Amino acid sequence: MHASPRWTLLLLLVALPHPLQGQEKKEEEFQMPASCASCHEEVVKSFGGNRHHRSRNSCGACHTNVQAHSESGDPNDVKTGDGKTCLTCHASHPGRARGGHERSQVTCSDCHSQHGKHTVNDSCSRCHSATVAEFRRPYNHPLASVKCADCHNPHGRTLSNSFAATSANEPGCVKCHAPQRGPFTFEHAPVKQEGCASCHEPHGSVNPRMLNRAQVHLQCLECHSNTTAGAQPGSALPAFHNLRDTRFRNCTTCHVKVHGSHVSRYLLR
Repeated sequence: MHASPRWTLLLLLVALPHPLQGQEKKEEEFQMPASCASCHEEVVKSFGGNRHHRSRNSCGACHTNVQAHSESGDPNDVKTGDGKTCLTCHASHPGRARGGHERSQVTCSDCHSQHGKHTVNDSCSRCHSATVAEFRRPYNHPLASVKCADCHNPHGRTLSNSFAATSANEPGCVKCHAPQRGPFTFEHAPVKQEGCASCHEPHGSVNPRMLNRAQVHLQCLECHSNTTAGAQPGSALPAFHNLRDTRFRNCTTCHVKVHGSHVSRYLLR
């Protein structure tokens, strides 16, 4: 007895593997990041200690078309995310568009390791080598206990990323040097208008107290010279300050409140 053409076609359809079944099997065989480790072993290994791994992100969270890349082995198949991709999760950095790094076309991956571990200071030092050298001066902020991001906001201007802004009581120097934080009843103009860097070298200096000048009176004389008659109080050096006398060589012996005072217009106390 011969089977009818209709039954023959039905038997053939049952015997053939369903295309969707094969696709499901292929997807089950491909698992991230284990499947990626066959080629990217070191990357996957270092990924285990990364914050992205601890937050359960897989390769496909930042890279698209990963499975096609795994099957073909063609590096052009996989697409790597850019800074916009990072901001889908890291939306807490909206000021990046206004920051210097963005204007200089510095991408997230230039500073951050998406797969492994990194330190903030190591990332900064790759570009800011001249600044790192300043920390090796005799009087400095110790890099072992201070991070660049403690004073600078690398992602933009939502916080202070310049020392000029510190004079407006933004986070920066005053975060650690709280007694120097204003506002004061009697302000010292350079502190208010220019910030700490008007007198101090913030990373390191060859001068005590990280001053711009070797001696205190030379630092003060940059602004307080006796050349302007009738100047406002505190802006000119009075005639009785005889700098040949050692008593007047250290201005802060009398003017102890050089950052500002609530009592004395002349910053005496």
